[in-house]
Amino acid sequence: MDAREIIKIGMSAERTLVVPPERTVGHFVPDMPMVYATPMMILEMEMASGDAVRDHLQPGWITVGTEVDIRHLGASLVGATVRTTAKVVAVERRVIRFEVEAFEGERKIGDGRHARGLVNVEMFNKRFGAK
Repeated sequence: MDAREIIKIGMSAERTLVVPPERTVGHFVPDMPMVYATPMMILEMEMASGDAVRDHLQPGWITVGTEVDIRHLGASLVGATVRTTAKVVAVERRVIRFEVEAFEGERKIGDGRHARGLVNVEMFNKRFGAK
């Protein structure tokens, strides 16, 4: 499958999360603050990116994260509502590039770029011996 045939620049998605204690840096690292962890913000950015293109993929195809270049600009406490957005900014044969952002209210708490690669699940599973 050639992503250029099905994925269009401007496709986008948005996710909303109320920050739970288990998504804070303090949950993972003792003696750290209970604020939204950078890897958890990146996870939401990746998921929003996947959401932006998933319904346009042919059956048997998925996208997987291949690159992240993210800035975490501000802390968010447990209970904060975080909105994450992803927008397609470039499409190559097997790579889709996104601009991603995260907000708490109107305050931007993160931004950057993310890339996802197209993967045929059956071929992937054969390659790695998965069932």
